[in-house]
Amino acid sequence: MIQAPAPPPPSRRRHDREIISLAVPAFGALVAEPLFVMVDSAIVGHLGTPQLAGLAVAAALLTTAVSVFVFLAYATTAAVARRVGAGDLASAIRQGMDGIWLALLLGIAVIAVALPTAPWLVDIFGASDTAAPYATTYLRISSLGIPAMLVVMAATGVLRGLQDTRTPLYVAVGGFAANGALNAGLVYGAGLGIAGSAWGTVIAQISMAVAYLIVVVRGARRHGASLRPDAAGIRASAQAGVPLLVRTLSLRAVLMIATAVAARLGDTEIAAHQIILSLWSLMAFALDAIAIAGQAIIGRCLGADDAKGAREACRRMVQWGIVSGVVFGALIVLARPLFVPLFTSDRTVQDTLLPALLVVALSQPIAGVVFVLDGVLMGAGDGRYLAWAMLVTLAVFAPVALLVPVIGGGLTTLWWAMALMMTVRMVTLWLRTRSGKWIVTGATR
Repeated sequence: MIQAPAPPPPSRRRHDREIISLAVPAFGALVAEPLFVMVDSAIVGHLGTPQLAGLAVAAALLTTAVSVFVFLAYATTAAVARRVGAGDLASAIRQGMDGIWLALLLGIAVIAVALPTAPWLVDIFGASDTAAPYATTYLRISSLGIPAMLVVMAATGVLRGLQDTRTPLYVAVGGFAANGALNAGLVYGAGLGIAGSAWGTVIAQISMAVAYLIVVVRGARRHGASLRPDAAGIRASAQAGVPLLVRTLSLRAVLMIATAVAARLGDTEIAAHQIILSLWSLMAFALDAIAIAGQAIIGRCLGADDAKGAREACRRMVQWGIVSGVVFGALIVLARPLFVPLFTSDRTVQDTLLPALLVVALSQPIAGVVFVLDGVLMGAGDGRYLAWAMLVTLAVFAPVALLVPVIGGGLTTLWWAMALMMTVRMVTLWLRTRSGKWIVTGATR
């Protein structure tokens, strides 16, 4: 007689419910953000090729400028979650307000740099003479929305730390819808061209920031938390964010080196690389959603002095990361005849793409572990180690990637170097989590 398998232990079921409830909405919010640029591209693309080329350059600059400050979300999530675990909601929201004030100050500083240097930045990125004026116009107008974008980041971190990923999803969906409507109305209805697309995005981002601030201010008033800027708190938020800034810049350097090497391999290789990188980024969003759940859960457990719960949650999320990576890898292999033709009909690009795509599929389980452990250590506030680990990874990856053209390797060799990069990240993160040094309990680290 075959016996039914034993049911999973209650703690595992509890962790599974928490991970799903936090990760699924987080994934929706993560995916909504890149859709802003896609909508802008679709609308501006009908204005002409120079306008679309200008948008591409300006969007790349904006994305770079904003993404380096992603620590506003990560560091705030960890700090707020710890205080939630300690049962001090007023202090948690106060910590979140410090992050929001820091975001506002950084946004103003970026505007001060971006407005006067916009033409120079556009030229550095290689915009053509016909595209440069459109890129400059879009960049200058859109930069006015950077403070709102950074406030959205920090406020998202506040709500994630409060174990709420649904509100960010609702705000992101609303912002996406508003962005599309405003872009269409201002570009075509008002006849503002690419400037209308930029203004539409700025208005949508400001609306999202206002929506977040309403939620956070209501929470602050409910729990008696001060909304005034606190110099010491803002300084502490900045200090906590510096290691994560180093980590993010190192990761951006890896991606830039990979793209530069692919460009040196030839037009076919860079075209195929861009397609793979887009798919890799989509998989990263899905895995990052689990990491976001990890940040919130681990921070709360450590704040509540629950070291055992933090270890159990970490172990369970690693299992989720491995399974998700296996599933994503299998989907890439099985679905490649369906989605590859959507990106390109060039047989040469397709033939170059396919073997490298198999490398990406094989490395997805590794990526699953990397993203989860990255989230776990962020949730623990272990930013200093994450910075050093990413610098080590960059030091290993850079010479290997730069050797690819020298030894006559192609795109597949380059993506094996990317797989090596992910493997080094996995090893460094696994060694840290196994050591237990990341487990520091209490309302502050």
